[in-house]
Amino acid sequence: MATQTEATRTIEEKMDALKTTLADMGSVIVAYSGGTDSAFLAATAHDVLGDKALAVTAKSPSLAPSELREAVDLAERLGLRHRIVETHEVEREDYAANNPNRCFFCKDELYTYLSAYAQDEGYDSIANGTNTDDLGDFRPGLNAAKQYGVRSPMVEADLSKAEIRELSKDMDLPTWDKPAQACLSSRIPYGSMVTVEALTRIAQAEEYLRDEIGIRQLRVRHHDTVARIEVEPQDFITLTDEAVREEVVRKFREIGYSYVTLDLQGFRSGSMNEVLAALRAKSG
Repeated sequence: MATQTEATRTIEEKMDALKTTLADMGSVIVAYSGGTDSAFLAATAHDVLGDKALAVTAKSPSLAPSELREAVDLAERLGLRHRIVETHEVEREDYAANNPNRCFFCKDELYTYLSAYAQDEGYDSIANGTNTDDLGDFRPGLNAAKQYGVRSPMVEADLSKAEIRELSKDMDLPTWDKPAQACLSSRIPYGSMVTVEALTRIAQAEEYLRDEIGIRQLRVRHHDTVARIEVEPQDFITLTDEAVREEVVRKFREIGYSYVTLDLQGFRSGSMNEVLAALRAKSG
């Protein structure tokens, strides 16, 4: 008799599978950034394992200060056991060189610490917030996870991003519709050095657009003295309003940019990977 396939499982059955996986882990450290996926996983792990679940956030220049604040606030609101650790990936030459495999070295830095901490404190497992949609993208960090035996419980439960958002909404998690936030280094073109100065500029520019101008979904791509702003097309009208445009230019110059541009193609996650796809197509 044929068994039920993952493709036919309901979202409720997938949630049950996630809880079973977490319960079987016994105790777990969750790599927690405060984004939709890691917040959902940390909250679910806390519900299942209680004090045997620990959410750990890596603090470094590649994480926007506003994201760290939100992660801390949410952990307190949910009653999570939470720990902040400082990571130093920006000081690593292999990370700062900003080659296409940069993300591997970032996760290598994080998982090196988490593995040692898990061993010292007696945690059975380490888990990340990877979902099934992540598997089709270029994510070198997943290779680091494999090397350290880090598990992806939501992949094991066959949960997609949309399903995680739906379940998060049912759980009243404020992150259910939070825009995706990749690390700040992803705003810098491959081959251009990652520096604390560049990351600080990016963080300040994005926080300004989000908090002062009111744009939720955005990226500020860093091209040395040029800032290339990506927003949803419906937000073009906001940024091209004369008063807003002048204020944005003034603020960005204050931050350190000489030129400010609006990308007419609009927001797209992982746009810095477009050059990789072009190179693969050309070589193929």
